[in-house]
Amino acid sequence: MNTEGSSGGGGEGGVTTTNTKGAQSMIPTFPLAESWVWAQIKAEAHRDAEEEPALASFLYATVLSHPSLVRSLAFHLANQLCSPTLLSTLLYDLFLHSFSSAPSLLSDTVADLLAARQRDPVCHSFSHCLLYFKGFLALQAHRAAHLLWAQGRRPLALVLQSRVADVFGVDIHPAARVGCGVLLDHATGIVVGETSIIGDNVSILHHVTLGGTGDRHPKIGDGVLVGAGATILGNVRVGEEAKVGAGAVVLIDVPPKTTAVGNPARFVGGTGSPVGHEDLPGLNLDHNLWSDYVI
Repeated sequence: MNTEGSSGGGGEGGVTTTNTKGAQSMIPTFPLAESWVWAQIKAEAHRDAEEEPALASFLYATVLSHPSLVRSLAFHLANQLCSPTLLSTLLYDLFLHSFSSAPSLLSDTVADLLAARQRDPVCHSFSHCLLYFKGFLALQAHRAAHLLWAQGRRPLALVLQSRVADVFGVDIHPAARVGCGVLLDHATGIVVGETSIIGDNVSILHHVTLGGTGDRHPKIGDGVLVGAGATILGNVRVGEEAKVGAGAVVLIDVPPKTTAVGNPARFVGGTGSPVGHEDLPGLNLDHNLWSDYVI
């Protein structure tokens, strides 16, 4: 993970991926991925407008009238997060400047769109993620807020945090560092504290808390899956490609490729010799075996 928000995208070729629906697809690597994803979004919006004329004006305003993904995202976020005293025009300029001035933010956005499309079985199009998935929208607003925080514009960053919490029910402190290709699935009730770090290709479900006790907040490694309702407290580290089961309360470090379940959380196979797994939980969102584990 690049903690400054860069996704470290690849060259001009492509990668073959298999999504949660079992279908393989060839997706170009960044920077070609941005134009490819934007073309997909526009085509999907055209299709939806034809199939459902009641949405035509909405889709024109949010997608089809814009020349780029950056402008569409800035417009949609601004209109979602505005209030009578926080104007959409101000927020539009803010988001547009943030994503335009820091190209790594846009590459992270594209990675997040790809993550949702590939991992979430109910995400049937990129446009649906962009327009309707509040976990994705909350994360993009956080990326802008984090940039403001790093620039010393902390009152404005905190305003964005507050609006995201009010509108989407997701509370991420603007100082928290989040990698690329992150999926916030359902997202309701997610809380991420100030000194938290979330790696690349992490999947987090609803009502997850990365909270502080004593020496502050958790550090989540790349490729981790955090199940619904899990609570991770303190300056603990969840190793790369580990799993945290639904409802688990984690107070200690979790080794890489290890599964932690229960309250308080214990490791599958026992603390002394935890059983590792070979899958990529953050990418495949495999919850199926948790009920079979013996601890």
